Amino acid sequence: MATGAMTLQSESAAADCSRHGMRCWTRTASCVALMLCAALGLSGAAVAQDYPVKPVVMIVPFPPGGSTDILARLISEPIRAVLGQPVVVQNVTGAGATIGVARALQAPPDGYTLSIGNWTSHVGGPVVYRVPWHVVNDLEPVAPLTVTSLVIVGRTGLPVNTAQEFIAWLKANPDHATAATVGAGSGAHVCAIYFGQKTGTTFRYVPYRGGAPAIADLLANQVDFFCGEASQMLSHLQVGKIKPLVVMSKSRWRPLPDIPTMEETGASDTYITFWNGLWAPKGTPKPIIAKLNDAVLKAFADPTVSKRLTDLGQEIPPRDQLAPGVLAALHKSEIDKWWPLIKAANIKIE
Repeated sequence: MATGAMTLQSESAAADCSRHGMRCWTRTASCVALMLCAALGLSGAAVAQDYPVKPVVMIVPFPPGGSTDILARLISEPIRAVLGQPVVVQNVTGAGATIGVARALQAPPDGYTLSIGNWTSHVGGPVVYRVPWHVVNDLEPVAPLTVTSLVIVGRTGLPVNTAQEFIAWLKANPDHATAATVGAGSGAHVCAIYFGQKTGTTFRYVPYRGGAPAIADLLANQVDFFCGEASQMLSHLQVGKIKPLVVMSKSRWRPLPDIPTMEETGASDTYITFWNGLWAPKGTPKPIIAKLNDAVLKAFADPTVSKRLTDLGQEIPPRDQLAPGVLAALHKSEIDKWWPLIKAANIKIE
């Protein structure tokens, strides 16, 4: 249908030029430009209408088992059901999660390669690793995803049980404790720096490639504490395998309301919102972005998916807050807020 319409438009334009004789020659560039615009517009619409005709790859820039990886695998099946094509979750790690983002950026802007990520991969990592691409200008937002809290937790052998005791112990043992991070500039890293600044404490940093390996060493008492994404630690917290110390949000965390906030420890205005999002390469046609956004909305409306995410302690934003423009505004505001702090802290690649 689209090809036929394009042919008819071309024939009509040619006939019009023939009827007007020499006058058309003075308008050759205009005629050609109009015909090309019509052809490209119809071609783009046809591509979007047919999309997708093959599997879609969703790149997770973290190792398997972390919160973003779990989220990607939870929504991939309902998205597949909407799109009618498999959604393949692919873990591409390294360099503060920027390698995975770069892989998505290098793909054609056709909707078949997506970038799912969080604060670490799309805010902290790109400023620390000085990547040759721009994490806002070179990506097309599809939808905000879930929001959760960061929680500072300690190993079971840590000689403290409350946030106040933890801060006092750190002050009594400067540069002695070890803090797990998910690489330079990660949410865990910036959280620990922020916490140290607000409490006047110092400690050593131990980088990991993702939240899952960091938690594994925390469980094994190989590292003292970790400021991690709350949902991926919930099961361990519920059975006492790690110690909850303080939540880095404005209010207490719903699944474990006994964990105090930073403000309750005396450090006001100390919080980090930990969010996830979904992007496509810049230039992906708007109708394809709309199809992908619709698939996300339907995935979150799936009762099984929403219950699982709720059980993990992740919050799904209201439907009207799941638009591409909302993610674009959030992403820019977070960069405007945190990049100056990261640069001022002189965070180095570890």
